[in-house]
Amino acid sequence: MAGRKTRIRPRERDAIIQSLRAGVTPRTGLHHIQVGRAREVEALLKDLDRILDGGSAFRLIIGAYGAGKSFFLQLVRSIALEKGLVTLHGDLSPDRRLYSTGGHARNLYAELTKNLSTRTKPDGNGLPGLVERFLAEARREADAEGGTVKSAISKRLEKISEMVGGYDFASVIEAYWNGYEQSDDRLRADAVRWLRGEFATRTDARNALGVRTIIDDGNVYDSLKILSLFVRQAGYGGLLVNLDEMVNLYKLASSKARLSNYEQILRMLNDCLQGTAGAIGFLLGGTPDFLYDPRKGLYGYEALHSRLTENTFAKAAGVTDYDAPILHLGSLSAEELYVLLGNIRNVYASGDPAKHLVPDEALAAFLAHCSKKIGEAYFRTPRTTIKAFADFLAVLEQNPEIQWTSLIDEIPVEEDRPTDMPEIADEGEEETPEDGLSSFRI
Repeated sequence: MAGRKTRIRPRERDAIIQSLRAGVTPRTGLHHIQVGRAREVEALLKDLDRILDGGSAFRLIIGAYGAGKSFFLQLVRSIALEKGLVTLHGDLSPDRRLYSTGGHARNLYAELTKNLSTRTKPDGNGLPGLVERFLAEARREADAEGGTVKSAISKRLEKISEMVGGYDFASVIEAYWNGYEQSDDRLRADAVRWLRGEFATRTDARNALGVRTIIDDGNVYDSLKILSLFVRQAGYGGLLVNLDEMVNLYKLASSKARLSNYEQILRMLNDCLQGTAGAIGFLLGGTPDFLYDPRKGLYGYEALHSRLTENTFAKAAGVTDYDAPILHLGSLSAEELYVLLGNIRNVYASGDPAKHLVPDEALAAFLAHCSKKIGEAYFRTPRTTIKAFADFLAVLEQNPEIQWTSLIDEIPVEEDRPTDMPEIADEGEEETPEDGLSSFRI
């Protein structure tokens, strides 16, 4: 197997290895280990180009536990940053969801904006820089036209001011500029807090910024649409929103709470497919249960079921429709896994083939061992296999006297299974019968 000559920086190498050994997706250096998924990536590239053209995109990324959903979302996010998009990413959890009456939706928005990333700030915390860039664009426009910066700001935010919640958004941006002019760091910090959804009460926001609304559970989605227009005004191509661990909605004990969250997904889907949302894309990562379960999944909500039904012609022909809203992550082939293990070996060697810890025969032996231990399942959910291989190389790196052949039969590789989790109780929602979800028709 031919070695790669691209050297990997120590910090990047360590970050990748630590993530793989923990069984989580690396936040950096994905290109060093990415294999396969060529058609899926090609389909998402079209979505990113559509966003850059001022359009919208909506995708459900469906795969079993350990199939690589988080990795795929992170890969697309990194491509989006290179293309000049702004990205938001966050995981849903028991206290973060799309809709709630107890602050859970605002928690999700705060998490997303904390993770706001640009090409120059790929690790998040890019919101202040985004506002600064918008103001710099307004200043250039004012200089070119001979006007004031404040008038240029108002002109650029005119369209945003017409949207639901847009007037106060524009007022907060102007307050940030006032803080900049007056060297008032407190005012600028309060403006950023408002934009991040960190104000808990309208009274606090009014006292700090003179606005009468805040970003709360009821306007999270509207705020994301406003943000997508704002990033365009700041000179970026658009906004990509990555939401992972959507299975947490499926686990909600209250059917009323699930329905409310699924209605938000329906709203996103309708806006994106009908073209009423601009310069924004949504990627939602979830498991097959989250999608297909007839009682608690998206297919249990008829309005979504009818819109997400698979292309029967593609299914009959045995092919995949890569333009459909649902994108299934298929299994990696044995050849792709072989290349993947080779890439991990290359990361351990910092990109230097001369420092490979094991020869090519070890890769084949490792794959044969995994296939013998857990069979076909390991091709579908390779996460545990990858983690085991990273641990395998770690032992060899720390103990050069050990021969790799003596370790192969000792490697504990088990099929990756989701941890049993209880349903998420929702104290703020009244429980409704399970069949209440599927009884709604839109």
